[in-house]
Amino acid sequence: MDCLFDLEQLATECQVKDRENFIDGCGRLEELLLAANRQTNLTRICRHDDFVNKHVADSLLIAKYFPRLAVETLTLADIGCGAGFPSLILALAFPQLKITAIDSNNKKCAFVRAAAITLGLNNLQVIAGRARELNRRAEMRGKYVIITARAVAEAALIFRESRNMLQSEGQFIFYKTPQQVDSDLPQLEKVTRKYNFTWLTSEIYQLPAGDGRRQFIYSASVAL
Repeated sequence: MDCLFDLEQLATECQVKDRENFIDGCGRLEELLLAANRQTNLTRICRHDDFVNKHVADSLLIAKYFPRLAVETLTLADIGCGAGFPSLILALAFPQLKITAIDSNNKKCAFVRAAAITLGLNNLQVIAGRARELNRRAEMRGKYVIITARAVAEAALIFRESRNMLQSEGQFIFYKTPQQVDSDLPQLEKVTRKYNFTWLTSEIYQLPAGDGRRQFIYSASVAL
């Protein structure tokens, strides 16, 4: 899988153990996405360089800032998974993770489910549904150690619609741009104050090839 930056080096930095399989899987995923995108509008990111930078690298870099994802066996819910980013990339990179990809778009869920089967990702399941409805189900309460969301909605809204699904000492990790952090964080802190959440932000970092700046908002502690 050719790209403008050293994907193997990035995978090494993010503690991907089977880098050859990961890079091969990303290439196969790109082929699946492009083929499906001809039939259904799954993503506007179709150029190879954009796929590698804005889908693969952007999804994977969470493990550089939260290394427990690379080494611990954790349950993780990806809210608003879209066409499977970061869900599919994280499942490829870290087979010990138990990932649930959640989205209300049935066509996108169907693609993620089919891609997971084709790629042999037994650690990824897909739920087609709205987070706010799943959040009310007894069987979903406290199910996940990590809840992520990338390019889907304001952090405060994701918090409201998925809070019950997080374990008592679990962690929210939101993919954001620095501009989104500036706008989202004050409202998030206001909404979550009564729940005794503490919110932190990662350093601002650059995607490969100058394809944008990113930053994480994440929860540091949760009241029991």
